[in-house]
Amino acid sequence: MTEIDARIDALVPTWLTLPDIAEMLDVEVTRVRQLVKEGQLIAVRRGENRVLMVPAEFIGEEKIIKGLVGTLTLLRDDGFTDEEALEWLFTEDPTLPGTPVQALRENRGTEVKRRAQALAV
Repeated sequence: MTEIDARIDALVPTWLTLPDIAEMLDVEVTRVRQLVKEGQLIAVRRGENRVLMVPAEFIGEEKIIKGLVGTLTLLRDDGFTDEEALEWLFTEDPTLPGTPVQALRENRGTEVKRRAQALAV
C-alpha cells in the first residue's frame, strides 16, 4: 500500500463496490463504469483483491451528490490525480467547516468549488 493509499483509507470511512452503486442508483453496472470513465465518479482499487471502489459519501438519495461532478472537474483541471482529489475532498477544512465532501452533501457546493478554484492560483 502506498503512502497516499494509507492516508485515503484513514480519511474515507466507507467504500462501495461498483455493483453496490449500481443498485443504489438503480442503473446497470456498465453505467456506473461509464460514470467513472467520464470522470463523474472516482473509483480506486482497494483491498487485497484490488476491487474498484467508490466512497459511499459520493452517493446521495439515489443519485451522485450535487456539485461533485463539477468539483472533480475543477480538481482534475488543477492537475490532481484521483487519489489526490479524494484526499482533498475528505480532509478537514476549518474554513468550511468540515470536509469538502461534507459541504457538498450539505448543499454548500459553491464554497467547495471556490476553494477548488483557488488551488489553481
